[in-house]
Amino acid sequence: MSDVLRRFVTHNFRLKLIALIFAVLLWAVISREPVIEVAFSVPIEFHDVPENLEITSEIAPQAQVRLRGPVRLLRDITAADVHTIVSLAGVGTGERTFDLTPSQVSVPHGADVLQVVPAHVRLGFDHRAVREVPVRPRVTGSLPAGFSIAKVTAEPATITLVGPEKHVTAIHEALTDPIDATGVMGRATFMTQAYVADQLVREMRPARIRVIVVTEKQSRPAAETP
Repeated sequence: MSDVLRRFVTHNFRLKLIALIFAVLLWAVISREPVIEVAFSVPIEFHDVPENLEITSEIAPQAQVRLRGPVRLLRDITAADVHTIVSLAGVGTGERTFDLTPSQVSVPHGADVLQVVPAHVRLGFDHRAVREVPVRPRVTGSLPAGFSIAKVTAEPATITLVGPEKHVTAIHEALTDPIDATGVMGRATFMTQAYVADQLVREMRPARIRVIVVTEKQSRPAAETP
């Protein structure tokens, strides 16, 4: 053994020996630690989404991921630590099937991904469309005797929608939540929301809608002369 190697081995020999003993003991403890399996239901994450492309699936796809690892590690893992990733790079309009494999799942170090269910997911894609549609207030309730609605206006009068092209072009107006105008005499203002029934279409800049309801007293018809 050369002098350099001898000095390397013998320098702080006791500390090195103690460190070695602790390392061996730690390995022995870990090697005997129980191993368990757990499963998490997590949303599938879509990365590299092309510009101006929308997913047309109404239900957000989920995956069940089964993990295996030391009990001390898996007991501290939550669903937020498990990421199932699908890349949409290069995807165009139409339908496409994506495989879901353990290699697409990101988990904390020390945990092994055993299985992903489902093994694949099928999605539809369409061009993104933007369209402005009018807001139609929905007024309900009973007015005082002799009164009728003279005018109903919405501010803003239109909202901008965004979503898959085929879905957006099929929508011609947005409705407000029902407005109870019971007892209104003259003018009243209500704050409400506008919505569309299609779950894949959303408002580009969500904002409260101001609805102004104006009622007027109906004039009695003139009495007939005999």
